Amino acid sequence: MGAQKKKPQGKKREAEGQPPKSPDEGSTPAKKQRKGAEPLPTQEGKKAPQELQIPRLDPKSVGYFRRVGETLQQPFESDEEKGIFIRNVFHEVQGNELPLATDMSGSLVLQKLLAVATSVQLCRVVAALSKQWQAVCCHRSGAHVVQTALLQFPRLQKQQGAEEEEETEEEGEAEPVGTLEDLVLGLCAELKGKFLLYNKDTHGSFIVRTLFQVLGGTVLSQDTGRKAAKGPTVASEFEVPESFLHQLQELCGCFGDHVGVFATHKVASLGMQVALRVLQRKMPPVCAQLCDQMIEYLASRNVSAESSSLLVFLKDETSSRLLERILEVSEKKQLRRVFKAHFQGQLRALAAHPIANYTVQRLLSAVQTKKLFAVLFDELSPGLEDALAKGHMGIITTLADTCKRLKCRQRELLSQLMEAFHCAAPLSRQVASIPLFLSLLTYEVYYNKEEEEEPSEHQGDADRKLENVNYHGSLLVQHLLHFEDPSVALKSLGSLTDADLLTVACSQAGCHVLDSLLGSATISDKQRKKILRRLRGHCMQLACNKYGSRVLDRMWTASTLGVKEEIAQQLVEKLHQLQNDPVGHHIARNFALTHFVKRRKDWEEHQLGENKRRKMFSEILED
Repeated sequence: MGAQKKKPQGKKREAEGQPPKSPDEGSTPAKKQRKGAEPLPTQEGKKAPQELQIPRLDPKSVGYFRRVGETLQQPFESDEEKGIFIRNVFHEVQGNELPLATDMSGSLVLQKLLAVATSVQLCRVVAALSKQWQAVCCHRSGAHVVQTALLQFPRLQKQQGAEEEEETEEEGEAEPVGTLEDLVLGLCAELKGKFLLYNKDTHGSFIVRTLFQVLGGTVLSQDTGRKAAKGPTVASEFEVPESFLHQLQELCGCFGDHVGVFATHKVASLGMQVALRVLQRKMPPVCAQLCDQMIEYLASRNVSAESSSLLVFLKDETSSRLLERILEVSEKKQLRRVFKAHFQGQLRALAAHPIANYTVQRLLSAVQTKKLFAVLFDELSPGLEDALAKGHMGIITTLADTCKRLKCRQRELLSQLMEAFHCAAPLSRQVASIPLFLSLLTYEVYYNKEEEEEPSEHQGDADRKLENVNYHGSLLVQHLLHFEDPSVALKSLGSLTDADLLTVACSQAGCHVLDSLLGSATISDKQRKKILRRLRGHCMQLACNKYGSRVLDRMWTASTLGVKEEIAQQLVEKLHQLQNDPVGHHIARNFALTHFVKRRKDWEEHQLGENKRRKMFSEILED
């Protein structure tokens, strides 16, 4: 079958679970297609030897494996039937692993097969691919096959013993293969010999990053960009043998031989970033040592008497991302040492830079002590208006988030924000702060006024409507509502007109402001109700809006039976319209409005039961 293999004779396929007809059945074996062969990836400037070219699948084999992929998408009558089918397909894979793994469509099928393969089946495929590791790992399709195989380790490591004996007996003719652990260690040996080559290659770097995660027993979340820093970073963790941790440490030792490349090369830098995240969880001392090594190297380039040479790298996109990762994984003492040596006195200039401002954000997020944060805050806070003018709102929102997290400098931040948005004085202007924050506009711009030497008193402008809610503005207000004293933000939020409050509730960014209002531990129920009561008269508009319906649903969950009856009564007046609305029909179903109309007593009992259950669970969680 495929490129070079002839199907063994005298072996009957089980009738049940028979795979699609092999392209070799009833025909002569297809010849190798030398014209379509792909050259083996090599180091830059060197020509690949002719004999190491990658063969391609012939058209019949491509069609066969396409049908296999389609069959795998269909449900099987039993697990046994599926197992027989997969075993038979793996017979056809034997001898064609390399062309299949490097074929665009064939590799997708092979990935599906490996995801459900037994340990022996997977080891046979990986053993065949290991004869040409570089050809597969540096191939755009092959790299994904190797990644899929590596990520099966946690699933298969416990199964290997029993399955190996059983399958080896069934397939006595096949050559014995090593364990999955042996094959992973073999890949480690390959990488150590060509560490820089793999890391600089787009697809090879992909394998290096996956291998670091498997060796450390830590599979990271797929999103590794700047937004990932704010969310969960680990998808799963599992036990690994000691040999893996030993290899992880040895591989990470290879970074020291080419520190400059990993600091500046866009692709190679990614491998080091993943290594740091894994080491932080599994080997903190090794992680700290690697961070120190990188910082020391960067700080020693182009030494200037005026400032640390590290600042030059902070303004480079590739180096700054690596430095962001170093800050995220640094320990308390290490972070303080790095700040004092390289950042102190430079924060405002860095916050104004289009690239370096992201590193300042990561520094703020990484701070774990009030003492260090106070130093950062005092240096950064006078420049909030500059950050606003340059559109670097991430600096402001991260500063607010850190104030909330560490419960430190909250009053001072609010005061600086008022100054930056020109609503600190006179005091009457403070009531207008929330619309300014939400729209990220200063007082004069928002109300279309000329800037004055002596700011005038605030006069409410009924014609000025809140037109939209900015994403970063929403984040800022959310953090302010979680402050120890949210009274200023609450007073301003409560002063919004009903129309503006509805605009906030029905916008993608703004609806989360009301989530914070409902979820903040520093806001009393009385304060919440005072604001939310004004939305009850707009239940129909909320129910038929994608984002407003979320707010209405949260209000419903937090409401007493009397309030729920008031909301339901409003909605049933336009029940038919609500049920026909693409968004509203979900509200009609979730609030059981049909029961409210036809079986009122049952509806009341159900809602009382729901309220009791929620109260009970909230008390359990608080305990």
